[in-house]
Formats: sequence, structure tokens, C-alpha cells
Amino acid sequence: MQSAIDKINERIAPIRQAIINHKVYGAIKDIESLQVFMQFHVYAVWDFMSLLKALQNNLTCVKVPWFPVGDANTRYLINEIVTGEESDIDEYGERKSHFELYLEAMQQCNANVSGIGSFCEELQQGNGFEKAYLTANTPTEARSFVDFTFDIINSQKAHLQSAVFTFGREDLIPNMFHAIVGDIHKQFPDSVSIFKYYLERHIEVDGDHHSHLALQMTTNLCGNNPQLWQEAEDAIVSALEQRMNLWDGVYRMLHGN
Repeated sequence: MQSAIDKINERIAPIRQAIINHKVYGAIKDIESLQVFMQFHVYAVWDFMSLLKALQNNLTCVKVPWFPVGDANTRYLINEIVTGEESDIDEYGERKSHFELYLEAMQQCNANVSGIGSFCEELQQGNGFEKAYLTANTPTEARSFVDFTFDIINSQKAHLQSAVFTFGREDLIPNMFHAIVGDIHKQFPDSVSIFKYYLERHIEVDGDHHSHLALQMTTNLCGNNPQLWQEAEDAIVSALEQRMNLWDGVYRMLHGN
């Protein structure tokens, strides 16, 4: 339903532009400030993968015995995206998820990975999010970001999950940031090459192929139902507000506030 998509794009245009023009990008000038950015952003990379898998769980059969679930075209769309996100290639052609690639980028530039590492370990051991946040000393803004994502996941509403996935995620990183990372890479090629590759890969895969697949998936799930489209629109706005809050947190950390 093109009119519904146009309505969403019109409503979110101001906040999307505010995110793309956020002052946090101008505050990243060296390796140290990039490290701070990554220590916040990695939580968004991780819960992006969780949102993706929630969609796959809702839209396909991941149990045995297997039975066909839902629309085959929608199954294709989500499985295609999962393949690219969960088992992409690094700069050497080795298979890994985008989250694993991001962790390698953090390690290469000496960003602290102990926080996200202990966070994941607590969850893998069956402990709740509150304990994971406390153990990891997760930034308040990252906690809020992840909590919102899991509210969407736990809603079990595939149209909301798909809408937030489609309109509220990694395509919000602007060209300005790519240029900043490129400048840092020129000075420290052995510290930023993986992160530079990660960003370039997002442009190549997520910004093009996956974005079209995700948009079609959201369109399939909302169909001609105005209520579903309105619910999706409201969730997208909330997701973008969470992104603004996350970037505000990075900026405050960089300025010692």
C-alpha cells in the first residue's frame, strides 16, 4: 500500500533528518571517540539480530515436525535477509554474522568489548536483562534502546517487528559518518579497517538489497489493513526516538556529561 508508506515517510522525515544530522557524528574525531561510539552502538547491532530472528520465528517454521507457515513470499523475504545478516562474509571472505564482524572491529580498534561480552554471557546463562545490564554496566540509553526492541519482539506482532526493522535501523548512519571513519582509517589503517569494511558492507547489502526486501515484507504483513499500518507507523516513530536518545547518550559521554 504505497499511500501508507508515503504517509510513514512523511511523518518520520523530520526525526530521520535529525538523526542523520545528529551532532554526535561531528564529535567523533579520533580512535578514542570512535571507541565510545562503538561501545554504545554494539547494543543496537546485537538487538538488530534479535529482532531479525524474532521475525524469522514468527514468519517461518523453525520447529520439528515442520509445516508450512504463512505466505511463502514472506518466508522467502525473511530467510533471504537472515542469510545475509547471520552468515555474511568478512573482508577475507570468511563467513560470520554482522554482530561478530562488529565485535572484531571493536577489538581491532581497542574498544572495550567486556561490557557487551558479559551482557551476552549473562543472557546465555539464562539470567534476565536486569542482571545482564548491571553486570555489563550497560549505558542507560543502550538499556532503553534494547528494552524497546524487546517490547516489540515480545509483542509477537510480526507487522510491528517488520516495520521497526525496516524503517528504524542501520540505514540511519549518514555519509558524513562514513567520511569521518574514512579519515580516521587514513591515519590508523590497522585499527579501523574492519569497521570501515563493516560500514561499506552495510551500504552494499543492507542499504540496497535488504532494504527492498524488508519494505516488501512490511507491505505484505500490513496488507490493506489501516489499523496495522497505523500501529506500524507509531512503532517506527518510537524506534526513531530511541535512536535519537542513544546518540544523545554517546554525545553526552564524549563530552563528559
